[in-house]
Parts: sequence; C-alpha cells; structure tokens
Amino acid sequence: MQPVQPNHLQELLNSFANKDVYIHLETTNGAYAGHFKEGFFNAGAFIRNVVVNYELGKVAGDSPHRIGLKLPYGWIYAQGITHYTVDEKDRLLMAGLDPEGKLAVSLEISETPFTY
Repeated sequence: MQPVQPNHLQELLNSFANKDVYIHLETTNGAYAGHFKEGFFNAGAFIRNVVVNYELGKVAGDSPHRIGLKLPYGWIYAQGITHYTVDEKDRLLMAGLDPEGKLAVSLEISETPFTY
C-alpha cells in the first residue's frame, strides 16, 4: 500500500462509479484491546459483499482522508484513510492506519465478491 495521492485515488474511485460493485467496509479500534487494557471500550463495524452502484466517489480532506460514495438515497463514508492500492484482482483497497501501523478502517471496492 502507498500513502494516499488524492488525485490518483480520485481517478480510481471514478473508474468504479455507475457500476454494480461489491463493498467491504470495516472499522475497529482494536478487537482485542479490551483484553490488554481493562475498561477499554471496543467498537467496530463490518459489512462485506454488499452490492452498491454509486454515482459519485469523493476523496476529501487532508491526510487522513475522508472517502464518500454517493448512492441514490444516501452515502457510504469512511474517515481516516491513509493508504491505498489496487491488487492483482483489480480491487481498490483503502486503509486507515494508526501511527503504530495498525488498521483502524478499511474500505474496499471490487467488481467481484470478496472471498478471502
């Protein structure tokens, strides 16, 4: 993964617009953090292989970036994106890594279902 280059990432988001695509969106502040720090409140969210057709994808803000996908009746939104890549299956993988390099948020877009 490489640090977000907003113009390039915007081009990639545009390439998936107006197509049926599969979305993976995940947030975590440490699934096992409660085990190591008593009283730590753990929260997260996860969706996988939800098919959407977004009309507009948008990179906003300074690093860490906000990524928004405008749907006909709402938005998908990920805050804290710092890195991205296109993998060997042509999936756009975006991640927000904390200062220690741990995953805090991921947003992934693919024309085929996620199977890993």
